[in-house]
Amino acid sequence: MTDLREVVGQCVERQRRYRQRGQRMNEQNTKAALISPVIMALGWDLHDPDEVHHEYRRSQHENPVDYALLLLRTPRLFIEAKALGENLDDPRWANQTIGYATMAGVEWVALTNGAEWRVFNAHAPVPIEQKLFRAVRLEDDVDAAVDLLALLSRENMRENRIEELWKGFFVDRQVHAELMNLFTAPVPAPEMVHLLDGRMPKLSREEIHQSLVRVRATFDFPMAALAGPADSRRNAQGINESTRRLSVPAPVPFALPTPRPARQQTKVTADERRLKLPDLLASGRLVPGTVLTARYFGEQHTAELLPDGRVRYRGNVYNSPSGAGEAVKIAIHGSGITGARKATDGLDFWQAEDALAGDHVTLKEIRRRVALGRVHE
Repeated sequence: MTDLREVVGQCVERQRRYRQRGQRMNEQNTKAALISPVIMALGWDLHDPDEVHHEYRRSQHENPVDYALLLLRTPRLFIEAKALGENLDDPRWANQTIGYATMAGVEWVALTNGAEWRVFNAHAPVPIEQKLFRAVRLEDDVDAAVDLLALLSRENMRENRIEELWKGFFVDRQVHAELMNLFTAPVPAPEMVHLLDGRMPKLSREEIHQSLVRVRATFDFPMAALAGPADSRRNAQGINESTRRLSVPAPVPFALPTPRPARQQTKVTADERRLKLPDLLASGRLVPGTVLTARYFGEQHTAELLPDGRVRYRGNVYNSPSGAGEAVKIAIHGSGITGARKATDGLDFWQAEDALAGDHVTLKEIRRRVALGRVHE
């Protein structure tokens, strides 16, 4: 089996080469250059229809799935391919492929355009936006891409290791969401205030309330790890010496449509929406000349916040952080970028240091803090 990491690296280099040339690829070339090599690296025989069935149809009257990966001639994984550059956020693609899988009794589905892979559990008894198990862009994080794709290897699908991870993820995601709701709501949950009040008699309920308003909580669930492919070498005692552990990130909520795992969002209040960058500067939480940072497509980008609230990026001045964020995306993807991909929430895209708190957070979070401070003045 070809080394998966090496193949992923080759796919990343091909994508960059095509993008630099401004070259567009149709679906067939995307499959040949970016998808089929990955499937082969995962130990599936592309030339054996009992193992990889191309253009699979459950019946003659149904549309085909690009790849059906089979074990004992039974489909275990559907892979639906789109052309490089195709927007996977379009809910039609996920709905269509998951619908095929559900009718065919296939639990696992992968949707990919060669640059990004999304893996779904078609049988999960939840709305479609919660069927998404993992999503990764190859260019953003090669290690994460290798870990996710390795779960789709022939050996790991035979051992059903992805199902083991899904069970933990399914529970942890619900617990994570509830914990985030407790700690990120604009008004602290009364039960949290009551609990801490009973444990901290020296503090008043108001002091506890204000502390919970300021808190920024994160929850780190243990990373799941499973043994790698069974073709690794074993020593004389039968201990696997060369196994690479398969791991996935701590579970976080996902939503569709989105090109990446979505962070838990709190509702934006009317008071927050009325605040503009000059208001944030006037509050003292932002200062003129602050360096704004953003990580996009695996690269770090910087801009400068000007005294009037405008943003300078690569020598050009933009009237809003959203305009500067769009400029970043154009610089990465070229002028032919689609409107959907270019659209940017600048306050969520850019981060800066909160001059009062001393931490590095999104502009949206700084705006939230300013609004809350005004409410409690």
